Amino acid sequence: MDFPLYSTKDIKIKEKFNLNTPLGRKKYFAAKAGKEVAELKEYLDNNTFIGFMLAKKMAGKGTYSKIFEEIIGTSRVYQFSIGDLIRKVHQTLESDQEEKSKILEYINRKYRGYISDKTAIEALLNRSTEKVSVPTELLLALVKREIESKPRKAVFIDGFPRTLDQVSYSLYFREIMNLRDDPDFFVLIDIPESVIDARLKSRVICPVCNTSRNTRLLPTQFIKYDKAQGDFYLICDNPECNGYGKEKMIPKEGDDLGIKAIKPRLEMDGELMEQAYQLHGIPKVLLRNHVPIEESNKFDSYELTPEYSYEVTKSGKIKINETPWTIIDDDGIESHSLLAAPVVLSMIRQIHKILLG
Repeated sequence: MDFPLYSTKDIKIKEKFNLNTPLGRKKYFAAKAGKEVAELKEYLDNNTFIGFMLAKKMAGKGTYSKIFEEIIGTSRVYQFSIGDLIRKVHQTLESDQEEKSKILEYINRKYRGYISDKTAIEALLNRSTEKVSVPTELLLALVKREIESKPRKAVFIDGFPRTLDQVSYSLYFREIMNLRDDPDFFVLIDIPESVIDARLKSRVICPVCNTSRNTRLLPTQFIKYDKAQGDFYLICDNPECNGYGKEKMIPKEGDDLGIKAIKPRLEMDGELMEQAYQLHGIPKVLLRNHVPIEESNKFDSYELTPEYSYEVTKSGKIKINETPWTIIDDDGIESHSLLAAPVVLSMIRQIHKILLG
C-alpha cells in the first residue's frame, strides 16, 4: 500500500500552536485549513457521509475521528466503534428491561439472516465466554439502529468491516441498510508496529476513571518520583475523576508484552486494510502517522510527537525533558511520529476533496 506524505508546513504561518488543547487545535486548523473547514461545515449543515475507519489496533482511529468531530462540530458529525456498540447492547440486554424490549423489537423487524434472530442474540451474549463472533447480519441491524438514532449527522464507523468476509458488505452498505444516499469512503491509517509497541509498553491507566495516558509519550500534568523504586510515575489529571491529583496511574495487565499478545489481530487488521485498499469504486482517505526524518522539514517541529524523559534536580524538583520521538518504521526507515492534529489536517483536506472536489 502506498500512503502519500502530505506536507502541512506553511512558511507564511509563524505562530506555534499548542496541539494538546482544544483552543490550540481550533487556532491551528483555522490557520492551516480555515477555508476547507468552513466549506465542510456548510456542506454538512445539509448533507451527511459515512466514513469507514480501518487501521491496526491502537492506530488512533478514535482519536482522529474525535478531533475531526471537535473541529467540524458535534452537531454535524459523530463517531462510534463497533466494539463499543456491541458492549453497550450486551450490557443493555442484561440490565435494562425497557431498552431490551426496544432492541429486540427492532431486531425482530429489521434482522435478516441464515440463523434465527434469537440464535444471533445468543451469539452476541456468549461472545465473551466462548469463541463465538457476532453474526454479520445482526451487526448490520445494530449499526443501522445506531445510525438511525442520529439521522442528520455524518458518521465515522470505527471497526467495520471487522473480518475479511465483511469487506464486500461495506461496498454496498448503504443499499443493504436502505440508508440515505450519502457519499461513503474508507479511511485507512498507516502506523508502524514500533509505534503500537511503544504505546502499549508505556501505557498507564487510572484505576478510578480508566483514563489512559503514556509515561513516555503523553504524560499528565502530575509527575511523581518513587525514590524507593527509582521510578517516575503519573497521577491522574482528569478533572472529572475522583482520583484527580492523587490517584497513581498503573500499567494495564499484559501491556508489558507489547505487540506480541496482539500480533494475530494486527496481521488480520493489515489484511483488511490491504483488501480495502485494492477495491475500486469507493474513495480512500490515506493517512500516515509518521514521516521519514529526511522529509520532516515538510512539517513544523511542534507537529512531531515528543518523547518525554524525567530527572530529579539537585533541588528535588522533577525536570521534564522533551525531544522529537524517533522510531523505525516497518520498512526500516528512521522516522518521526506525528501528533494527531497534522494527521487530521490531512484527513480534512482529503475528505474535502472527496465531498466538494
